[in-house]
Amino acid sequence: MGKGRRKAAPEGSMIEDNENPLRTRTNLDETIHSEKLRLDQEHSPGKAFQQDYRMPDVITVRIQTDSDSFQDVVVNIERPTYQKPFLGGFKNKITGVEFHNAGSQTMPKKLPDKGILVFRRETQTVFEKNKQQQTTNTTSTQMTKTGLYVSNKTDKLITPGKYVTAEEYHKRRLEAVIVLQRYFRCWHATNIVQKLREEKRLRLEWEAQEELRRKKEKEEKLRREHERRLNPKTEGDFELLYHALELWRQEKIEQINRTLTGAERKAALCGLLEQEAQLIASIGRHKLNADEENRQKAILHFLNKCAQPKRWKAYDGRITEMDTQFTLRARELLEIYLSISMSDIPQDERIDVLLTLKHTVKEHECKLTQEIMELIDREIDLMSREVKECNLEGLRKRICTLFLQFSKIPKFNPEVAKILKHQDLQYLIEKIWGCQSALSACSDLYDLVMVRWDKQHEWSPWNTILLTQDEADAHLKLCDLQKAYETAFIHRIKHKHIWAKTYFAQIQAMTSFLKRSENQTNANEFLIATPFPTVAKT
Repeated sequence: MGKGRRKAAPEGSMIEDNENPLRTRTNLDETIHSEKLRLDQEHSPGKAFQQDYRMPDVITVRIQTDSDSFQDVVVNIERPTYQKPFLGGFKNKITGVEFHNAGSQTMPKKLPDKGILVFRRETQTVFEKNKQQQTTNTTSTQMTKTGLYVSNKTDKLITPGKYVTAEEYHKRRLEAVIVLQRYFRCWHATNIVQKLREEKRLRLEWEAQEELRRKKEKEEKLRREHERRLNPKTEGDFELLYHALELWRQEKIEQINRTLTGAERKAALCGLLEQEAQLIASIGRHKLNADEENRQKAILHFLNKCAQPKRWKAYDGRITEMDTQFTLRARELLEIYLSISMSDIPQDERIDVLLTLKHTVKEHECKLTQEIMELIDREIDLMSREVKECNLEGLRKRICTLFLQFSKIPKFNPEVAKILKHQDLQYLIEKIWGCQSALSACSDLYDLVMVRWDKQHEWSPWNTILLTQDEADAHLKLCDLQKAYETAFIHRIKHKHIWAKTYFAQIQAMTSFLKRSENQTNANEFLIATPFPTVAKT
């Protein structure tokens, strides 16, 4: 509306010039409310309601100018040239009429076009940047003047030098860089040479130490072999003696054949045969004594091992020991065996020992215990007849042998079941591997060791290989056996493993280990042969 014009109220009511617009607004709200009630009454639910009303371009408004005079004013309606924005509103649920919140009818002022796009992100986004800045400091100088003396002791006299061009400056810098590079390369090369020299020194020291170690090991080995030849005790010691005797015999035969002929040769060979027979007999006597000594040591070690208490290490490092009923039983049998094995004891003490033994074995009735009790009664009877002890040695050895057999039965000594094992390593070394290294065919048994063929699995007779100590160290460092060895060598090793598995399968105690090994092998083959499932990504 134009300025100075009066606003037209609903239903043709007039708004006086001196009337309060707020009060008129209340009347207007009442009028709108009455109009809505009338529309609600006229249009019941179920009937379609449409109101097509268009305001004319020119309307006439009657304005009261005085108490009894009126004036008609022609009002031109200005149509907006743009679509007014929606500012919210509400809707009558019964009639379906929508009422929008009104906005200003004044056309917005159009901004002049500057030729620059201002409604964009760059003009509305603030970018902050921190930058340090050094402010200038206000300084001053003090000059000499009347009444003020300034010392010039620390002053310097500076004279201008030769002017340096840019080309000369860069040339001088290049020369300086070349000098720096020369010294750096010299320093770097010196470090490399020193490092190589240090590595060479360490390598030579290591080689010298290894040579000294090998020399000491060889000397120690020769000393042990000499000691074993002088005082043979084990089966290997006597095998070494027989081997040395065989080498001596062959050397003597070769010497006789080379130097003698005819009757002299035959006489020398007969003399050699007599010497060999004497040496063999001497070795046999030593072997009998050593076997008896070793047998007694093995028996005592076996019984002592059965009688040892259970031990475990606590968290604080202390060792805890515990005796069970089985270890106590084994200790009782050990004490009885030591007692009956003693010689040169009084007759009454011997009888007490025999009675204790009889009481111990009498708890179990079997053929073995009956035989032991019969021998005990016989010895007591002979001692009562004052038979010499030298005539009782055989009977006493028989009692010791039967009681040892009694102690090795798990029924009478339960702890012995955990100690008894199969002695089949000799068959594995001699028959399957032929007492020589699988790689170098070295036959020195004192330098051969048995290590795992595949270090990813536990040791077993069908997962082992016989090598020298150096070969074993190198073998255990290998990661892929298929790449390290040839196919023919691997096939030969597998054949020996099948041989060992066939032999040890006959032993009942090895059946469980064989089945576990086969299950593990089958599981590994299944994992290798079975592809992993793929999962589709969604």
